[in-house]
Amino acid sequence: MPGKVVITRPRAQAEPLARAVAALGREAVVLPLLDIEPLPDQSALKQALAQLGDYALAAFVSPNAIDAAFAHIPAWPSGVAIGVVGEGSRAALARHGVDERSVTIYCPAQGEASDTEHLLRAIDLVQLAGRRVLIVRGESGRELMADGFIAAGAAVTVVPAYRRAVPALTPALAAQLAALVATPNDWIITSSEALRGLVERVRELDPEGGVAKLQQQHLVVPHARIAETAFSLGLTRVTQTGSGDAGVLAALQSQE
Repeated sequence: MPGKVVITRPRAQAEPLARAVAALGREAVVLPLLDIEPLPDQSALKQALAQLGDYALAAFVSPNAIDAAFAHIPAWPSGVAIGVVGEGSRAALARHGVDERSVTIYCPAQGEASDTEHLLRAIDLVQLAGRRVLIVRGESGRELMADGFIAAGAAVTVVPAYRRAVPALTPALAAQLAALVATPNDWIITSSEALRGLVERVRELDPEGGVAKLQQQHLVVPHARIAETAFSLGLTRVTQTGSGDAGVLAALQSQE
């Protein structure tokens, strides 16, 4: 009998996947390993978004960036293209009433990895030379996206919209983690930061044997970078899927 499916995304993004997992007949457990918090000072974000119509392209690194930005956007200005790295971000845009019928949306092609590298390949970077590009992201992140646009000659503005934090090991989280690592389960990990946070909390919970128990768990990851993080942490039971929830669900079905 298969174990539980542990979904480690922030709760708001985890619930739709949890329902899809349940539809497969599997028991889904939502265990957010990253807390998403608004920045105390939103002034830089608000200032950039007040000038949104002056940009040729606005790129969002995640659904969280989209949700944070759209709290300050009454309507998307015509003529401003959008760049996103995956289907989760497309869905977030749709929740805010934005899709390809009204806005040009650049995204990695179907079947390609959901990452910055493939987004940059999907955009005609030559047309951005001398034009303004806005990047909305978390408080920290890779510089690859900004570097790619700058290399194309764009004037790039990067604004933080939220911060990520690994939740503290409360008694409730400790009890839940201890129960989950005691038996084999499938863990959906969509962030290297969340994976590192999981290892940290398991070590904190059980300094002697926690990581050994975690090595018996099966990790389902949508990107090679997360798989590499897992291997570097000594976790080798890893399945890399296609991008998006469909790839994750297909991987879970293949385990049955």
